[in-house]
Amino acid sequence: MRYLLIIAVILFSGCNQTKQNDQAGNKNAFNKAQKITQKDSIQKVAVLVLKALKAKDYSRFTSYFHPAEGVRFSPYGFIDFTHKQILAKDFLEAIDKHWILTWGHFDGSGEAIKLRIKPYIDRYIYNADYLAAEKKDYDSFIGNGNSINNLKEIYPQLHFTEYYFSGFDQKYNGLDWSSLRLVFKKYQNNYYLVAVIHDQWTA
Repeated sequence: MRYLLIIAVILFSGCNQTKQNDQAGNKNAFNKAQKITQKDSIQKVAVLVLKALKAKDYSRFTSYFHPAEGVRFSPYGFIDFTHKQILAKDFLEAIDKHWILTWGHFDGSGEAIKLRIKPYIDRYIYNADYLAAEKKDYDSFIGNGNSINNLKEIYPQLHFTEYYFSGFDQKYNGLDWSSLRLVFKKYQNNYYLVAVIHDQWTA
C-alpha cells in the first residue's frame, strides 16, 4: 500500500510539472507574439512589396494594394491629388491592355507624364534595387531635395518606410540621389499600400 501511495505521488508530481511546462511554453509564445510591433508588421509588408517589384511579379505586387482605396503613385516627393490613384484590378488590366496612363507632370518641362505601367515602374518606382538600399528608415525622411515634401500633410496619421541611395555616379556629386517611400494604412487588421512615392533632386 505504501508503494502504491509513493507511485501515485510521483505520477501526480509528473503531471503537475508537465502542466507547468505547458503553461510556461504558452506564456513564452504569447510574450513572443506580443513583441511583434506595428513597425515590425509594416516593415515586413514593405519588404514583400519590394521583393514583388524586383521580381516584376505585378500580380503579387497588387495583392498589397489597399482593397478599398487602391494606391496613389507620385513621381516626385511633392504629392499632388492629380497623381494617379488606381485599384489593384485596374492596375493589372492596364498592364494587360497596355494602357497609357497620365501619372503627373515632368519636373522642369511641366509636360504630362504619359507612360504605360511597366515603363513607369522602371523610371519612377523600382528604378534601383531598393531591397539593397544604402539607407532605410521608418516614419522618417532620408532623401531631401529642393521640392516640397508634403507626405505628412497628405497622410498625417499613416506610417511609411523609405529606401534611399545617395547617388550612383560620382560626377553628379550626389545630385542623382533617389528614394522610394511606401505609405501604409491598416485595413481589417492588415497593412496595405496606399501610396508609392518616388523622390529625387528636381530642378
